[in-house]
Amino acid sequence: MRNQFAKSIFEISKKDRSIHVVVADISPAGKMQDFQKKFPDRFINVGVAEQSMIGMSAGLAMNKKKVFAYTISTFSLYRPFEMIRVDLCYQNLPVCVVGMGAGTIYANLGATHLTQEDISIARSIPNLTVVSPSDPHELDQTVKYFCKKSKGPMYLRIGKTGEPNFKYPETETWKFGKLRKIKKGNDICFLSYGPIMKMVNNIAKELEKVEIYSEIYSCHTLKPFDTLKIRKIFNKFKHIVVIEDHSIIGGLSSIIKQLAFEYKYPGKIYSYGLRDKFLHSYSKQDDLLKKHGIEASKIIKKIKLIIK
Repeated sequence: MRNQFAKSIFEISKKDRSIHVVVADISPAGKMQDFQKKFPDRFINVGVAEQSMIGMSAGLAMNKKKVFAYTISTFSLYRPFEMIRVDLCYQNLPVCVVGMGAGTIYANLGATHLTQEDISIARSIPNLTVVSPSDPHELDQTVKYFCKKSKGPMYLRIGKTGEPNFKYPETETWKFGKLRKIKKGNDICFLSYGPIMKMVNNIAKELEKVEIYSEIYSCHTLKPFDTLKIRKIFNKFKHIVVIEDHSIIGGLSSIIKQLAFEYKYPGKIYSYGLRDKFLHSYSKQDDLLKKHGIEASKIIKKIKLIIK
């Protein structure tokens, strides 16, 4: 996703001179390096000074610039939190805070490099929209939306590498604030977002082998949330599975369960998210997800028991 992010910004910046990129201690590569070379006056690397990254971005936005403040996710939101809240959101400035390598992607570096509660935090800040694309296509569309239509601050939560685009005949186009149907099915519904959508897609393919057909939705825009589409999903499915690479507190599971209560949903909701614990694990992402109970084989086994 980081390559798509850089490519999208580089292409749109050729025509839009208001686009600026402020990064914190990230070495530009690929198209981001091309951006730096072609538009050196619009690229600033502040080093290990994330608070300054947000302050500079706010100043640029006050001068009618569209700004991307970009670094590793754990440092893009947590370290400069006060500046995001006061400099950006209080003044409702058009700055996109980009967190790369979100969730448990940097599992081998331990809890200091994980963002397992970032969506919960970001959703609570007034004026801040929250988007977590499920594939490079959604990321490209999000960047274009921010540059052309967004008038306020955004937290953009992205992956790192290896995320596929999802292409089924029924896959819908991306729209800000709207759930996007990835795959059509009638037996069970999956709700997810971000890079972990790859696991959801693989689970659906395995379930098809035993004639269980899953409908998959990308809940890419977590704030504002598409309550209208969720009501339609509640009316169609008796079983809904939420899978997310985020804490069980304040993320998609919390959103869906709150809406289920408000709309008196009579079905069952099965949630798979990160436990409310710091697990001392320094290994692969899959290993950490398993310790949190997010494992494809176990989810498949559970669904087989539910449906059959």
